[in-house]
Amino acid sequence: MRVLVKGAGVAGLTVAHELLRRGAEVTISNPSQNFREAASWLAGGMLAPWCERESADEAVLERGRDSADRWEAILPGKVVRNGTLVVAPNRDQNELKRFASRTTGYRWVEEREIATLEPSLAGRFRHSLFFPQEAHLDPREVLLSLKSDLSAKGVIFVDAIADDGEFAEIVDCTGVARLGQSPDLRGVRGEMLYLQTEEVTLARPVRLLHPRFPVYIVPRGEGLFMVGATMIETEFQGPITARSLMELLNAAYALHPAFADAAIVETGAGIRPAFPDNFPRVTRESNVIILNGLYRHGFLLAPTMAAEAADLVFSAQTKQGSPRCA
Repeated sequence: MRVLVKGAGVAGLTVAHELLRRGAEVTISNPSQNFREAASWLAGGMLAPWCERESADEAVLERGRDSADRWEAILPGKVVRNGTLVVAPNRDQNELKRFASRTTGYRWVEEREIATLEPSLAGRFRHSLFFPQEAHLDPREVLLSLKSDLSAKGVIFVDAIADDGEFAEIVDCTGVARLGQSPDLRGVRGEMLYLQTEEVTLARPVRLLHPRFPVYIVPRGEGLFMVGATMIETEFQGPITARSLMELLNAAYALHPAFADAAIVETGAGIRPAFPDNFPRVTRESNVIILNGLYRHGFLLAPTMAAEAADLVFSAQTKQGSPRCA
């Protein structure tokens, strides 16, 4: 069965992987030949369903709790299983208690264990929450590796397709390109930056709680850290704003003063597609299956949503008895 996947972000690539695994012949169409225009390129890559439960429905936890295992099966060796550390300035300890009241899967750790887990943070925080089951990955490395792996296994990447009718099924994973087309889909702006310093080392993502502006800092290796991310209800596509840049930098500094001397390697801003419940959907419109609305949970939920999309592709073919085009 020939299947066309539209879009080569994390949704499109994981759908292609799942379809290929089940025996489909897959073509991916994407106008951009690199990932820099995709929201996936700006992602944090945290596989943190227990932490996300603080502001997300139970479905995010239920559908995302096996994401680290799914990613390990897709790209062995790319998942780092060091957990997540959640901290708050001493004046904001109520934020830490509030976070704990809305989540599970953690244990309280005190100053001595914080220093053991993250020596760079020794003496900086009295209490924290440690989520040992969580993991993270490098989104950019994963996107490039997965594309390379799919190409090696026969998936065809093209700029555009002249005739969609050549394919038995079409799966649309074009994200924000469907704004204005899919009912209820909206754009949520996210901004991030990359800092580089040799004065701080982290083994895992660290979430810094703040009453107004919680952020996360994710290590990328070799002194590189991703700091993110804003969530602004706007579809404005411009570069990062001065206010957001200052907020992110202030948060990094609050985690460790050495970030004040870090080099700003990169800033970025992008639009993430979301539905009103902030949970992705797999739907069918005529002859097209649509996977969209991954919001801030792209890498966390993409593998399980890709499996759901593949289920719909193959169930449709079973009902039809035979593909429209072999």
